[in-house]
Amino acid sequence: MITIIYIKENILIALEGIAANKVRSFLTMLGIIIGIGSVISIVTIGDALSDYVASQMARLGVTNILVALENKNTDDTGLTFLSGSLTENDLISDEMIEKYKENYQDSIKAISLSNAGGATQVREGRNYANISLLGVNNGYAVANDIRVLQGRFIQDSDAKAKRYVAVVSDKFVNNLFSSDEDCLGKEIKVDVSGSVQTFTIVGVYKYAPPMTFSVTAAVASEKDIRTQLFVPIETLNMLTAAEKGYLAITVTTQKDVDVLNFSWRTREFFNTYYTHNTKFEVTAVSMEAMVSIVGDVLNTLSLGVAVIGGISLVVGGIGIMNIMLVSVTERTREIGMRKALGARNLSIQIQFIVEAAIIASIGGIIGTLFGTALGYGGSVFLDYPKLPGIEVIIVSVLFSMMIGVFFGFYPANKAANLEPVEALRYE
Repeated sequence: MITIIYIKENILIALEGIAANKVRSFLTMLGIIIGIGSVISIVTIGDALSDYVASQMARLGVTNILVALENKNTDDTGLTFLSGSLTENDLISDEMIEKYKENYQDSIKAISLSNAGGATQVREGRNYANISLLGVNNGYAVANDIRVLQGRFIQDSDAKAKRYVAVVSDKFVNNLFSSDEDCLGKEIKVDVSGSVQTFTIVGVYKYAPPMTFSVTAAVASEKDIRTQLFVPIETLNMLTAAEKGYLAITVTTQKDVDVLNFSWRTREFFNTYYTHNTKFEVTAVSMEAMVSIVGDVLNTLSLGVAVIGGISLVVGGIGIMNIMLVSVTERTREIGMRKALGARNLSIQIQFIVEAAIIASIGGIIGTLFGTALGYGGSVFLDYPKLPGIEVIIVSVLFSMMIGVFFGFYPANKAANLEPVEALRYE
């Protein structure tokens, strides 16, 4: 009981000292505030960013495998920019894909094929809608999780027959037509490679924001959003006179398939066709592996920045030690009087250690509030609101107290070892 009263008195003395020197105490706490605030905000924003990236990557599907051409004998592991001239014979052909489907039909759910047709604008009277034209097959909807709201998606029969049909987004419909108007069966005119072509709308899909985050995209008006307009890939290839073949395709596996192992087998299969190709070969990268790599990079980055923020804690601790040394100097006569009246060295040490811990703790609490507000604001900006976990807050405050105790020990020890007579004579 006496110990509790004694500690309480030391806490009250410390608070009185802080209140008597508000500006000096705040400047002393500033390093702790910045350090704790930085660590908490970085951890919070890092968690939000990890969730954001994971959700965006999940849209690609963890069962997806990206199969693409790469330069032969490259030292890189993964997707790289192609160098050198490509010919039609270098591309992944329909024959290769068909043979691949025959060999692994039990493991494959869908194969996505696509070809970009450029950006343009579709008009209906005074209304307009910005689009990116994309030729696709039926597997594209499976691989990219396209949600059809009305009608249907592009079918393989549309591609084989080279039909002039299109699937548009709900944003496209709202911009070009009345929102309550049924647009299925309506005809639209689209500029394809300099010539105007007429397509019939057979489906409407739910628009999803692109897998990049930017302030420009965030503040873009609904009217100017550019959405994808899907047409049969064979139709687009015919209109653009595109070469037969693909730089890349996406394979969606069945759920029970080991994606990492199957991506290796996929790579081996396609490279049997590139044995005598001196310039190019095929690589296969699973989305699961890419999600894991991105997660590791984000965790490492967050840890690195948090360590940098932790340096501020050391600076703050040095600031506490400095101000406590000043406090010892200012209160030398007081220390001498207490020792002359019988105060033990341990009592003097505890007094100054408690004061240092109180300063660090108050700084830790302020830093926690600051870091929580900053981290939450950053996570809201990413559209993934996050608050720091209670364990992060507890560890941060306890760590700040430890900083105070650690850096307050030397000044406290110096105060405790003062000789009473010398201290009383100090001016």
